[in-house]
Amino acid sequence: MSKVEKFEDLKVWQDGINLSIHVYQTLGACRDFSLKDQMCRAAVSVPSNIAEGFERHSNKEFIRFLRIAKGSSGELRTQIYIAMGAGLITEEKGTELISKSRLLSAMIQNLIKTRETNF
Repeated sequence: MSKVEKFEDLKVWQDGINLSIHVYQTLGACRDFSLKDQMCRAAVSVPSNIAEGFERHSNKEFIRFLRIAKGSSGELRTQIYIAMGAGLITEEKGTELISKSRLLSAMIQNLIKTRETNF
């Protein structure tokens, strides 16, 4: 594995970006602007907090921001369930987004554990 020198090198950040883009694409035609805005903000918050924590160059701060990113992932999953229940997105699309969000959340948790143990 190559050395991580910038947050863009982190697989968890890259996957967060991809999830954010996927959420934006899924909600492109959504007319419920309030829920759409909340979902997009939560999705963007995940990689943004990973990046912000990394840029602080403090392990303690990085872990804190990883926890915030993990919380945003849970927030997004909740909003996906609401969007599915309200018929704003299909069950198939919602299930796909939930799966991606769960995987991302697990990756964040693993990174937290690694940083807590090794630094």
